[in-house]
Amino acid sequence: MKIESIIVTILLLFIVSCSSSRHVPAGNYLLDKVNIEVNDSAKRISASELSAYVRQQPNHKMLWSIKLRLGVYNMSGNDSTKWWNKWVRKLGEAPVIYDSTLMEASLEQLEKAMVNKGFLYAKAEADTLKDDKKRKIRVNYKVNPGIQYIINNVDYEFPDTIFRNLVLTDSSHFVVRAGSPLDRNVLETQREMIASGLKNQGYYGFSKEFVTFNADTTAGSNMVDLTMKLNPPYRHIEGHALTHEKYYIKDIRYITDFDPSLGETAQQIIENANVIDYKDLEIYTRGKSYLRPGVLYENCFIRAGQLYNQASVDRTYASLSRLGILKFINIMFVETGKENDKNMLDAYILLTPGKSQSVSFELEGTNSEGDLGVAAAVTYTHRNVGKGSETLTTKLRGAYESLSGDLEGLIHDRYMEYSVDLGLTFPKFKAPFLKESFKRRVNATSELNFSMSYQERPEYTRIISTAGWSYRWVNRKDKNVYLLTPIDINYVYLPESTYDFINNIAPDNPLLKYSYEDHFIMRMGFTFYHTNKREVRPWDVTFQRNIYTVRANIETAGNLLYLLNMLFRPRSHVSSDPFKLFGIYYSQYLKFNGDYGFLHIFDNRNSLALHAGFGIGFPYGNSTILPFEKRFYGGGANGVRGWDVRTLGPGSYPGNNSVSDFINQCGDIRMIFSAEMRTKLFWVIELAAFIDAGNIWTIKNYPNQPGGLFKFNEFYKQLAASYGLGIRLDFSYFLLRFDMGMKAHNPAMNQQPWPLIHPRWHRDSSFHFSIGYPF
Repeated sequence: MKIESIIVTILLLFIVSCSSSRHVPAGNYLLDKVNIEVNDSAKRISASELSAYVRQQPNHKMLWSIKLRLGVYNMSGNDSTKWWNKWVRKLGEAPVIYDSTLMEASLEQLEKAMVNKGFLYAKAEADTLKDDKKRKIRVNYKVNPGIQYIINNVDYEFPDTIFRNLVLTDSSHFVVRAGSPLDRNVLETQREMIASGLKNQGYYGFSKEFVTFNADTTAGSNMVDLTMKLNPPYRHIEGHALTHEKYYIKDIRYITDFDPSLGETAQQIIENANVIDYKDLEIYTRGKSYLRPGVLYENCFIRAGQLYNQASVDRTYASLSRLGILKFINIMFVETGKENDKNMLDAYILLTPGKSQSVSFELEGTNSEGDLGVAAAVTYTHRNVGKGSETLTTKLRGAYESLSGDLEGLIHDRYMEYSVDLGLTFPKFKAPFLKESFKRRVNATSELNFSMSYQERPEYTRIISTAGWSYRWVNRKDKNVYLLTPIDINYVYLPESTYDFINNIAPDNPLLKYSYEDHFIMRMGFTFYHTNKREVRPWDVTFQRNIYTVRANIETAGNLLYLLNMLFRPRSHVSSDPFKLFGIYYSQYLKFNGDYGFLHIFDNRNSLALHAGFGIGFPYGNSTILPFEKRFYGGGANGVRGWDVRTLGPGSYPGNNSVSDFINQCGDIRMIFSAEMRTKLFWVIELAAFIDAGNIWTIKNYPNQPGGLFKFNEFYKQLAASYGLGIRLDFSYFLLRFDMGMKAHNPAMNQQPWPLIHPRWHRDSSFHFSIGYPF
């Protein structure tokens, strides 16, 4: 056993061996364990669902067994003024002292939770088991649900037929139905739906509080007759009717430089501001206008003369929030009385601008086997470059590395790189031949990007250029994100190299040769993302236990160019004599890549994450092989973590980490499966234990990649497997990840197939550092 492992083991044993009740005051007990028993053979409700209602939980257990945080806390002494004791206590967790009043409150909350689920006569009781010697106590809650009440019939009461027609028109989407349990959370959802529907039809003052439910039970039966009632306003206000009324929008007023810290009202600002009348908008500003009137109009879905509509207000919030120049947005309405027998509202849209420009710097140093290097970058961002909240991002980067040794026959005595990245984002759907109403409905963001990199290497000079145009839009209701890239161009050009450079480094390797030849890729792609993660609701104290995400991407390249070539210069046997564009071979391929992630949350400190991924790329027409940068690779921080990046596969190909093998260890098919157990320790530290399996393969039998071909009767034997542990530092806004993986099954030819049985640290371990979760 390594000395590091011995030290870690001794430290853990010391922490665990500390008396868990060391800092428990005399006469008190450490809450050691809480258990919930639900006497329900039908399993209509689980103990895990009820755990959120228990007001006192024991100290956190790592993987349900080791109270690591309590052990760290108990390493401190009794003198809380000493720096060591304060520091250790901050990292750890103080002992949870049993409180009988919190136990009584938990019983009350458990019964209320059961009543909310339709168990109207549920009972909860608690037993305690004390250990006077160890000063520990266990609490066992026993919940007897009893009969669950079911909705037998739903009736409705409305103040008039107008409301009846308005509400019942959408009754097919009601969540409260006959035959369903009498669940108060479902009733609350129904109230919100009705209130939202009426606010979208002009009823500005309506809220869910006006919707009530009355339940009528019958003795000896668990069936409930439910009556939903729409109530009139609670009190009569002079000048207002007893019934709810519709409201119309009168004036729409933008205040573009609102500062909430000054305590000014909107009316005070208007009196001292300049006004711009644009269509049905009044735009007030006290300084120079920083947003074009047309931009404010395009991002406002509230219209003068129309009925009040809450959905239009929400769309206005969402649309304005895409303008990076804005820091705060607030929309308020003021009643202005009646005009032509209509209730009128003035809309005030209050905008607070943020900083329009920023600059950031980066500096890094490198040491490659004694050759020192340095790199620096500066990034400039302008969030309102055209007074339409267009965001311009410019990044300039330069890198230099000295070279030692024999440089004879080379064209450069250094590594040098200069690069520029330009990005311009428009907060609207910019496209010709499309109606303005469609662009506003899609509410997409348009992105233009360009980059160029000039590289000087000892053997060659290379220029890499990219340019692209894409659209991104989000459907928050369905939790979907879409990214459409109509065109993306990648161009690689080698203006200078040593004599016969390409043939010397890659005489028989088409992959390596392609990487250093001039090539051209013109592609288009589409990416889709979906999750079922729900928004947190105020009345729901439980957390979502199962969350899944789906991500899929498809792209294709070269089809338009190939079609034009075939129309104007048709050939036979194209694959043996590919078409060229400006004297450069262009790529033609189809590629698909998809991932599915699933997260099961046991409690607020323990979770299980599962992941499956599959991808395939197919060259055709003008290409016999996928571009190197479009091929899949194995290993790395987001792959099978027992291997370094690009050192696994394809198939059973035996890599040896040389430069030529690095270029060979890529493929056309990707498959990966992962499982990761995550538990929060203390402070921001999180522990993970993981298992990964997967590999990459080729779809053709390339001579320089023996064993890499995908075969249905063999691929499962070539699935590599690894296991390991990881430490994560979760700072909320970003997460640092450190993973140590060990090989378990190695499919590579002429290598140890089962390192799990015969492990060697230096041969089988791989360390990874990354940002964010792997999936």
